[in-house]
Amino acid sequence: MDRPPPRTRRPRATFRPNFLLLVAYLGAFTALFGLLFALTDLVEGARALPPGPDELTQAELDAAREVAREALSGGRIVLAFVAAGAAVAAGVFTRTLPGFRNPR
Repeated sequence: MDRPPPRTRRPRATFRPNFLLLVAYLGAFTALFGLLFALTDLVEGARALPPGPDELTQAELDAAREVAREALSGGRIVLAFVAAGAAVAAGVFTRTLPGFRNPR
C-alpha cells in the first residue's frame, strides 16, 4: 500500500504594492521639491505684503496666488519632477525607502 506523498502547503501570497508606493513617493517628492524650488519667491512675496489685520484681503490672496503660479513656471515644476524621479530611483536602488527594503 503506497501512500500518496503528503501535500505541502504553498506559501501564502503577500500583497506588495510596489507600483502604488512608487507613485506615492514620486508625488510626495515632487511636492517637496516643488515647494523647495518655489520657496524663495514665496518668501519674497510674503515679505512684500504690508502689515495689517490677520485676515488677508481678496487682492492680497490674488497676489499670493500669482506669486505661487509664477514661482513654479518656467520649467521649475518639470525640474522638480525630474529631481523627484532621481531621488526615488536612488532610494529604490539603495533600498533606503520604506517598502523597498526587503530583497526581492
